[in-house]
Amino acid sequence: MNRQTLFFTALFTGIGAATGAQAQAVDKPPSPLAESELTWQQCQKLAGNANSEARLACFDRWAQQQTLPAAAVPAAPPVLAETLPPVNAEIPATRVVTVATTDGCRDRQYSHLSRFWELEAGSSCGTFGFRGYRPLSVGLGVAAHDPQTAMSPAPGRNGVDRPYQAQDMRIGLSVRTKLAQGMLTGDDPIKKDGLWFAYSQASTWQVFNEDLSRPFRTTDHEPELIYSYPTDYQLPGGWRVRYTGIGLAHQSNGQDLPYSRSWNRVYLMGGMELSDTFVVTARVWKRISENGADDDNPDITKYLGNADIRAAWQVDRLNQVAISAHGGKGAVRLEWLKVIGDPVKSNLRFQAQLFYGYGDTLIDYNRKRTVFNIGLALVDF
Repeated sequence: MNRQTLFFTALFTGIGAATGAQAQAVDKPPSPLAESELTWQQCQKLAGNANSEARLACFDRWAQQQTLPAAAVPAAPPVLAETLPPVNAEIPATRVVTVATTDGCRDRQYSHLSRFWELEAGSSCGTFGFRGYRPLSVGLGVAAHDPQTAMSPAPGRNGVDRPYQAQDMRIGLSVRTKLAQGMLTGDDPIKKDGLWFAYSQASTWQVFNEDLSRPFRTTDHEPELIYSYPTDYQLPGGWRVRYTGIGLAHQSNGQDLPYSRSWNRVYLMGGMELSDTFVVTARVWKRISENGADDDNPDITKYLGNADIRAAWQVDRLNQVAISAHGGKGAVRLEWLKVIGDPVKSNLRFQAQLFYGYGDTLIDYNRKRTVFNIGLALVDF
C-alpha cells in the first residue's frame, strides 16, 4: 500500500469518525491536534509497527502544510490525537525531514559536521563538486625570531644560512572533491559515506625581504585520499560522535637537496559535536616507512608525533575560538575567527592565530618557533 493510499484511508476514516461524533454529540469540542498544524517532530515520535500507518499519514499531512494554504490542509486523522506523544523541547532533533530550501545541501538545519562531510542524504552535494577543506587564507606572520638554518639528521640535508626575516606573508590554499559515495552505506535513505580527494598548500613568502628578492621561503604540498563514514553514537552530556574515517596523506615541500622534506602516513580520524556549539576532531596516524637513503627526515615523528586534535567553540553567531595540538615534542595553535558580513551566508572570516612549538612548516619540523599571524580566511565554501 503506497503513501497516498494510506493517507486517503486515514483521511476518510477521520472524516467518518468526525461525522459520527457530531451526530452523537454536537456540542463536543474538536481535538486540539486536529485544529492545529502538525510539526515534523510530532510525526517523528510515532515509531513502531503499531503506529506505522499513522506515522506515514502524519508526514503526508505535514508535507501538505508546506505547500497548501492553511484552509486547504485536511484535518489530522483522529488516531493521531490518541497516539501522538508530547514533544520534549529539551531533546534536540538528531536530523530533520529533508525539505527543499534555498541553501540546498548546505542547509543549516543539519549540523556542522554533517554539512562538512556530507554525512546525510539532505546534506550531500553529490560527487565531483569542489569544496573547501582547510581554510583558504592570506595573512601576515610575525615570528619571535628569524628562521633558523634548515637541518636534518639525514645525510646531505643541512642547509646554509640565509638572511631570512621574521616577517612573511602566509598563503593557504585547500580544496577537495568527493569521488564516490554510498560505497558502504549503499541505498541507506539517511546515511551517506564518501571517498574524497583533497589538496592543501601552505606558503611563506618573504615579501618584505628586498635583499633576497622577496623569495618564497617554503611551500608545503599535501594531497590526501580520505574515506568518511557517518555515525551517530550518543555520548553523555548530549555529545554525538558524527563520523569516523581513514586517510592516506603525502606531504612534501617540493625542493631539491639539501632542503627536501617529505613523509607519508595513513591515519584514522573521527569527530564529535555538541549541537553546533562545540566540535572536536582528531586523527591518529602511522608513518609509512621509507628507504633510509630516501628518507629526508627520519626523526619527524619525534617532533610531530602520531596524533593531532582540534577543538572549536562557537561562542556566538560571529565568533569562534579554537585550539589545536599535535604530539611528539609538540605544538599548540590558538585561533580566533570572526565573521565578516552576514553570519548566516558569509564564509569570510577575520583570522588571528598564535603558534608555539614544532612543525610550523615542514622545513621547520624540528625547530621550535613562536609565530603570530593575522589575516583573512575563507572557510567551508
